[in-house]
Amino acid sequence: MTTETVAAPGMDPPGIDVPAVRPIASLSPSRAADFKTCPLLYRFRSIDRIPEARSSAATRGTLVHSVLERLFDLPAPARTHAAAAALVRPEWEKLLLDDPDVAALFPSDDGSAPAGPELEAWLESSRGLLENYFALEDPTRIEPAAREQHVEVLLEGLTLRGYIDRIDIAPTGDIRIVDYKTGASPREAFEGKALFQMKFYALVLWRTRGVVPRQLRLMYLADRDTLTYSPDAEELERFERTLRAIWAAIALAIETRDFRPSPSRLCDWCDHHARCPAFGGTLPAWPEGAQAGTPEVPDSPAAG
Repeated sequence: MTTETVAAPGMDPPGIDVPAVRPIASLSPSRAADFKTCPLLYRFRSIDRIPEARSSAATRGTLVHSVLERLFDLPAPARTHAAAAALVRPEWEKLLLDDPDVAALFPSDDGSAPAGPELEAWLESSRGLLENYFALEDPTRIEPAAREQHVEVLLEGLTLRGYIDRIDIAPTGDIRIVDYKTGASPREAFEGKALFQMKFYALVLWRTRGVVPRQLRLMYLADRDTLTYSPDAEELERFERTLRAIWAAIALAIETRDFRPSPSRLCDWCDHHARCPAFGGTLPAWPEGAQAGTPEVPDSPAAG
């Protein structure tokens, strides 16, 4: 099984015979992207469900997403950078309460709650990303229709699900999907990959609401850049066929227990070298009961 049988986003699958998927089949944008990037990575995350090491960057992304969600709880005139910055520590404390394991990112000598210059610098970097957000848009002029919105649709046996950072609806009924990214904007050659997640959300909203979103907007807070795109119905139909092809390939890989690695530069950041044959590792035993149609691990609300 190779990834060559799966079409790129926005293109028709290259003659693949897509079998009927089972009723409990499901895909999220992150897991679909995992399989496109490396089928073995999909197995480790969705079949073996192997925990991965926490990173301060990913946790900062979760924190910034939480602050931006809470910011819109405030009355419009109060949505200032100072207000957002003031939310950073309370949201960090809430994150600690909800997930005490994040304390390991900033260990203290006496085992008490995280503290010290490393934590303070990390919190300040989060405030810096929030300052960059205010350079991209004025939240006092926006009233989101939804924030951290769980979306889901069943399409002939295949469930698509995920979380959207923000949905804006204009008085005209036009829909805008907004996603916050705490990293830097991609080079032009990688914009299509960056838009994969947004087209996924656009498809789900179109199939559930009957309206093609007018705009997809990615906001890159690290370098104060945005990527916008306007899909159409024909493109989303092609994208739906692409997702079906991806699921067909996943189902076949599960049935044959054949998830092959796809080495790339991204391997430098992968936690699974010890298990990956591409790096001389040994695959773990196949999980008992795993089969085509096994529900996958869903994205977390701030996975974007």
